[in-house]
Amino acid sequence: MSAETDYYIGVDVGTGSARACLVSSKGSIRASNTQDTSTWRDPHDHRIFEQSTTDIWLKICTAVKKVLEDSKVDPAAVKGIGFDATCSLAVADFQGNPVTVTKGADVGQVGTRNIILWADHRAEEEAELINSTKSIVLNYVGGTMSLEMEIPKILWLKKNMDPALFSRCQFFDLPDYFTYRCTDDNTRSFCSTTCKCSFVPDKGWQGDFFTSIGLEELIDGGEWRQLGAAKGRIQAAGTPVGKGLTRRAAEELGLKEGTAVGSGLIDAYAGWMGTVGARYLENGRLSSFPSLDESRHRLAAVAGTSTCHLVQSREGIFVKGVWGPYKDAAFPNWWMNEGGQSSTGQLIDFIITTHAAYPELKERAKQENKNIHQVLLEILGKLCADNQVDSFTALMKDVHFYPDFHGNRSPIADPRMRGAIVGLELDASINDLARKYYLTLEAISLQTRHIVSSLNAAGHDVTSIYMSGGQAKNATMMQLFADTCGIPVVLPMNGGEAVVLGAAMLGKVASEGITQAEDMWRVMVEMTPSGTLVTPSAPPNVKKILDVKYKIFLEVIDIQKRWRKELEEATR
Repeated sequence: MSAETDYYIGVDVGTGSARACLVSSKGSIRASNTQDTSTWRDPHDHRIFEQSTTDIWLKICTAVKKVLEDSKVDPAAVKGIGFDATCSLAVADFQGNPVTVTKGADVGQVGTRNIILWADHRAEEEAELINSTKSIVLNYVGGTMSLEMEIPKILWLKKNMDPALFSRCQFFDLPDYFTYRCTDDNTRSFCSTTCKCSFVPDKGWQGDFFTSIGLEELIDGGEWRQLGAAKGRIQAAGTPVGKGLTRRAAEELGLKEGTAVGSGLIDAYAGWMGTVGARYLENGRLSSFPSLDESRHRLAAVAGTSTCHLVQSREGIFVKGVWGPYKDAAFPNWWMNEGGQSSTGQLIDFIITTHAAYPELKERAKQENKNIHQVLLEILGKLCADNQVDSFTALMKDVHFYPDFHGNRSPIADPRMRGAIVGLELDASINDLARKYYLTLEAISLQTRHIVSSLNAAGHDVTSIYMSGGQAKNATMMQLFADTCGIPVVLPMNGGEAVVLGAAMLGKVASEGITQAEDMWRVMVEMTPSGTLVTPSAPPNVKKILDVKYKIFLEVIDIQKRWRKELEEATR
């Protein structure tokens, strides 16, 4: 068992930043630091998003050194470090040098831009080819592989890279790259390989699948060196990687050589780890210590630019349009399903910042010394009074918003889905902006209900949602989630730290050599601060409106699919 004076560092590599957090063995955060990272876009191709492991590693080292400096904690007291990152594809050669992924003459050469970000949608044709195979691999991704996963991106690289250069590449899901960078050990995590790289639970790599899509060279006589995960070289979350930090990595991070490094998690799974163990206050009393079995009723919603939804089960449950089931992704011998919305926080920002009244909103917020969300809610309150309605939902009852501006991840699994608003008026005022803001929150909530309903219809038993990320601070949105889904929502003490806290837990698991699910669950419950319970509280008239709007939401999906089919037939 660890002493209270032992510390752990969590590193969270998000879409736009790298964050380090120093955490005590009881989960109290001593210091946190965030460094912005760079993303490159292509002005001629909106699908392209690229990053650099060199840039991100530099920012990680800066953040870790800063938390040590700010906390004045002796590096020798740091017993373990854990990493989470986005499910992005990192490419290096076998000496660890970054390999360029940008289309053109330099692709495959040593260079800085070596990450195809999760949001990159260049591999649409490759994903369509993969989805035509009917392989067993597809059974574990809801029947349809997303173009955001790693194998479509690797196939795109093969098509666009000199074969000699392709053969010298190592391909990493990003969390595994950073444990490799720290330890020089390229073993991979179950989380990354099963969730994003087509490793089939209990069956392993499927050579016939890779051959059928044109990636037969990855088989490598059964060695799978380019994917780094053959012959048992896959580890459960938090298990120690290699011999811990190498001398070089320790010097760059400001830590001690040999500090335990836990096998990593995709960022959403770290968010699951940092939230679902929380107890919560109800009627002024702290809820009891939850059992491991309780974890299967708690859906984690990790909400940032996009939102991921994760729930665990004792047996594998197949859910159409939802990724998984993934065995051992977080806990040994447990299964995980992952749903998601490709654009939530991003969508809210888009609706606000592209509206004609946005400059007026910014100026008003500045003059009143309030944040823009507060100003919008106050406007909505006045509109309710002026229209003699008792809720924002009633105010917007005749306007319907479908939110898939960036395709649908779950439960439709269709990147061609697009957004729609029915009920528009000739209005570009700040009042109209406020209405569209609330409508966006409502649409995201309705889609969350769609995901929860799909999970439960397939055999899960989700009875609560555990939030993390910036959206957890939006009280109006959180109440909408509870009211729309009809189940309680638990908000973390600090939603912005939940993911990086989960990463720090990996460091503790590694340092203590924990291998059993019960012991991992104990670490989660002990290290997770208590949360706040938000219960469904919509009056009957509001609940009726939300139920009807959910029915209309589902109809919009069917209509869009039918229209697309009719137009495809008309233009053949």
